[in-house]
Amino acid sequence: MTQEELDKMEKKALEQFTTGKSLFGKDGAFAPLLQNFLDKALEAEMEAHLGEDERSKGNKRNGKGSKTLKTGVGTFDIKTPQDRHSSFDPEIVKKRQTILADNLSDKIIGLYGLGMSYRDICAHIKEMYDTEISHSVLTEITDRIIPDIKAWQRRPLDAMYCIVWLDAMHYKVKVEGKVRHRAIYNILGIDRNGYKEVLGMYISESEGANFWLQVLTDLNNRGLKDILIACTDNLKGFTEAILSIFPRTDVQLCIVHQIRNSLKYVASKDQKEFMRDLKLVYRAIGKGEAEDELLKLEEKWGKKYPVVIRSWNDNWEHLSSYFGYSAPIRKIIYTTNAVEGFHRQVRKVTKTKGAFTSDMALMKLIYLATMNIKKKWTSPLQNWATTAQQLFIKFEGRMPLDLSTSPAGGTPRRGGGADRV
Repeated sequence: MTQEELDKMEKKALEQFTTGKSLFGKDGAFAPLLQNFLDKALEAEMEAHLGEDERSKGNKRNGKGSKTLKTGVGTFDIKTPQDRHSSFDPEIVKKRQTILADNLSDKIIGLYGLGMSYRDICAHIKEMYDTEISHSVLTEITDRIIPDIKAWQRRPLDAMYCIVWLDAMHYKVKVEGKVRHRAIYNILGIDRNGYKEVLGMYISESEGANFWLQVLTDLNNRGLKDILIACTDNLKGFTEAILSIFPRTDVQLCIVHQIRNSLKYVASKDQKEFMRDLKLVYRAIGKGEAEDELLKLEEKWGKKYPVVIRSWNDNWEHLSSYFGYSAPIRKIIYTTNAVEGFHRQVRKVTKTKGAFTSDMALMKLIYLATMNIKKKWTSPLQNWATTAQQLFIKFEGRMPLDLSTSPAGGTPRRGGGADRV
């Protein structure tokens, strides 16, 4: 590029900048500059490649090839030098590389992680950078996070988590031309410092206690040896699966799930009165008072709704675990609201999807959504200092209490960005 051409480009860039026009994309001033830089960089790489050793073997230049390169400042053609032995492998623009700049790839992955479809991403990239991206190229770019997903799924866990919620989300995936049901098993934990962490995500064809047993075994193999409190829905066999791997865990069944399941079998005309009586059970001051109210509930409704009352009695041991804790801890553990809140945030990203093209397409999007959500988890649970002390007393010898403090007198910050307790 001559000095005259550079002067023209500088003038054009200044005009576009002062008038608010984009310096990128179609007719942007930056594209020719990058094109010129790449052409010269490739020439320099060829010169370095054709050193004395290569020339002694008879290798020399053999013309130039041309290919279209998509970049963050637009799409243009570059000329790649070639050598007679075809041994030249450039670094700045590699062979068969058609998309340049990690920032464009990162931008695409970021848009995908926000729930945008491939079609919408293509339109956005075209509008912003005047660059056409095919669906196959987008798939190749988003597939780059698969190793990260697998590494994240296999990462070691802490030996102990104070509270763990276990629940599943349900989606549809296309398998061999047919739409199949898939359950995503999510495990949300609270570590000893009060911070949220998604311990794992697993895909299965349906939700069931047998698969949960496999999930719990995997967590155990990754280093998790003890869970103080596990909060689950009322899935049959779930409690047994947890206790078979973590026998000392205090299991709390979700009260909200139990209520929903109960109301399915109560006539609509009785539901309001039944709920008024039922609230006296699960909102009681203590377990003894709750059992008295449960007995009254059975006396009043037992003959009319025996299945409902039997369900409360059969599951009472694990429905009533939360009565052994103070009010702040009860509020945390008596429902699976914590993991359901996480699920609501994920669904904001996945709600536009009908059926995913594969299990990995589903996992990629939920993984990216999870990574975005966890950026907000920079502080421990509210009043965690008090909660941690109560857990330390109740689970003597199992709950390590870190008494070291930061200079300001708070709990040491985690990962450099967390607020003190």
